[in-house]
Amino acid sequence: MRTLKIFIALVFITVVSYGQNPNRVFKSISKHKDFVEVITNDGIYRFKPYGNEIIETSFIPKGETFNPDSHAVVLKTEPVKMEIVETSNLTEIKMLDISVKIVHAPFQVSYYYEGNLLTSEKQGYFKSKHQPMDMVKGNIVADSTEKIEFNLTKDEVLYGGGARALGMNRRGYRLPLYNRAHYGYETHSELMNFTLPLVYSSKMYAIHFDNAPIGYLDLDSKKNNTLTYETISGRKTYQIIAGDDWEEVVENYVDLTGKQPMLPRWALGNFSSRFGYHSQEEVEMTIDKFKEEEIPVDAIILDLYWFGKDIKGTMGNLQVFRDSFPDFEGMVKRLNDKGVKTITITEPFVLTTSKKWDEAVEKDILAKDSIGNPATYDFYFGNTGIIDIYKSEGEQWFWNIYKDLANKGIAGVWGDLGEPEVHPNWVQHHSGSADEVHNIYGHDWARLIHEGYKRDFPDTRPFILMRAGYSGSQRYGMIPWSGDVNRTWGGLQSQPEIALQMGMQGLAYMHSDLGGFAGANLDDELYVRWLQYGVFNPIFRPHAQEDVPSEPVFRSEKAKRLASFAIAMRYKLLPYNYNLVYENHKYGKPLMRPLLFEEPSNPELFNYSKTYLWGNDILVSPVLETGKKEQEIYFPKGSKWFDIETDNITEGGTTKTVQLREDFIPVYVRAGAFIPLTDMVQTTENYDDSTFQLQYYHDDSVKQSERELYFDDGKTANPIGNEAFQILKFEAEQKGNWLVIEFEAKTGKNYAATTKKIALTIHNILNKPKKIKVGNKKVEGSYNAKYKTLTIDVFWDTSIEKEIKIKLKK
Repeated sequence: MRTLKIFIALVFITVVSYGQNPNRVFKSISKHKDFVEVITNDGIYRFKPYGNEIIETSFIPKGETFNPDSHAVVLKTEPVKMEIVETSNLTEIKMLDISVKIVHAPFQVSYYYEGNLLTSEKQGYFKSKHQPMDMVKGNIVADSTEKIEFNLTKDEVLYGGGARALGMNRRGYRLPLYNRAHYGYETHSELMNFTLPLVYSSKMYAIHFDNAPIGYLDLDSKKNNTLTYETISGRKTYQIIAGDDWEEVVENYVDLTGKQPMLPRWALGNFSSRFGYHSQEEVEMTIDKFKEEEIPVDAIILDLYWFGKDIKGTMGNLQVFRDSFPDFEGMVKRLNDKGVKTITITEPFVLTTSKKWDEAVEKDILAKDSIGNPATYDFYFGNTGIIDIYKSEGEQWFWNIYKDLANKGIAGVWGDLGEPEVHPNWVQHHSGSADEVHNIYGHDWARLIHEGYKRDFPDTRPFILMRAGYSGSQRYGMIPWSGDVNRTWGGLQSQPEIALQMGMQGLAYMHSDLGGFAGANLDDELYVRWLQYGVFNPIFRPHAQEDVPSEPVFRSEKAKRLASFAIAMRYKLLPYNYNLVYENHKYGKPLMRPLLFEEPSNPELFNYSKTYLWGNDILVSPVLETGKKEQEIYFPKGSKWFDIETDNITEGGTTKTVQLREDFIPVYVRAGAFIPLTDMVQTTENYDDSTFQLQYYHDDSVKQSERELYFDDGKTANPIGNEAFQILKFEAEQKGNWLVIEFEAKTGKNYAATTKKIALTIHNILNKPKKIKVGNKKVEGSYNAKYKTLTIDVFWDTSIEKEIKIKLKK
């Protein structure tokens, strides 16, 4: 027995000490006002809590000073009770939920949540020879890199790292952290426009590496259960983020890095967009065509022809090309009068052949070379310089462009090529080298626009469409898209994964060029299926190179008809979708949610993206392959699911093969859900939120159900802070043979409340009810025996609670 005990002890020591940094020696620990400091022989650890579910760790190597500046974190620290418990070889920093355990010898830092091990440092911080990757040869250049290394358990699934097309599980890859476009990608892309230093684990924690310069995330590429962050320079700071469920983990990360402002309501409508519209006649003719075909549209996007006749040689003009747009201001006003917003593209490059080159040089707003001259280099569009947004003169000069456009009536900003697309490492910005700011350039570009609007147009909600960003870019109102995806089925197949992953990483408005961007592939089936998927995307924006029309009004009659069905559904869902905008702003909830949120302990869902949740209550299964006649769908357990077309009910926790139709994709609603719908309108300017349908999906398995629905005017900035909003609360409860539905409202003091006219439709009422009462008044309602639905018209003064009672006939 004694021999067995010695063997077990030796195994334990071997496991604990595996991969440790044998040269790091614990010396002392001290407690400060809002952090705990541990001194080792080669540096200092600083542990700083952000509440009880987030802990920040910084390692400051000997000889270096701590850099407190973060480009990502905005959460303010609040006093948190930290207790230090010391034994001979272990020191524990205990908080309410998270604790840090530090083994003195061999030195190791481990993180626990509610007593359960999340992760631990392996070697922790160290520096070693740079191992270059061919993928970023010439982009990431260094002799050595600084690294932070963690242990993984063998069964952990890893998410994050920004926008990639790899499958949901990203373990096994070494991923460059270097924002770069991938033209024409399909089902596989290891490097794209958004590379975030953020990793989520299926054990429901996240690690955010809080450092801007370029580098890598190694997600166990050597298959030795190791997670490694690598960087060429900068902070050795990371945050461990935990929570009780996936929504809480994501909310904690978004709290840390900032909440997305409310989008204007028109941003949920249909966009007319292509590369590109050559003249104001073409722009206005296109919008007239939408109106003629009675297909809703809310915005039109102008690509680079608004400032030049040719693709090459004109970038940086950043002023209206009057030959093609002689009455630009009049065009914008006429579109506005029709309820259609205008959005213009801009890029951060000023070509040496552009009209503004001399001005840019004179005003000293460009990044520099090593001897202080404007840095110039060649890329696809010509010989160029890049605007130094880190210099106050450059930031102000660029903002003045946007301010002038806004004064012309332009409603939104499109920032393209913001990786930046070409950014040699010898280029010097005011705040540092290209390598130090490359990954945050798009982030800070969005910041200058966001701050400019707050300063000069404080009552306006900006629309900021950007192709590249960083951790926390959502707080600047950034709307990301997935880049130049190929116009193929492979291109479509990667889109749900990219959007779901980015929603988990805070950038919840990730969407794609609906129909696909790259290539001259005219495939009506692909186009329609992509648009049907787009109905349940944060932004509905068909876009393509102009050799294949992106607008449904210029497609075949069949494609136009099927696309119009999708667009109609998009507009009918406007109140539901706008409530998702509110939930994202208030709580950081993604609009698109993976099914692992429903079943966090189901390993079958860890790498699953074929079906997803749109908000809390709508289950979507996009059709991603050509010619499919049937599709297998998994229905999350814990709920029953209504087919949105037929009301057929499927039990959760089951997989079912369903027959497909060409006019819609499979969509289901959770039992117990209240789904608000509105009448279709030509633009959201015509939307009337005082009248809507409210669909309640009744089932005996749901004894009580509550939902909220958010309202404001759809355009005024900071409606919650200004108390210019209303939240309607709907509650259903079964009491014996009675189904009782109650309405109540929370109304901000600056919201002009109106009487709501609600067509309440209750699904799955098997027999005509015996009695219906609205308040104290007996009413008839309208019962549909074929579809088993009951509709009641309710006029509701929202200052008074309303009760509807239905006596069911069993």
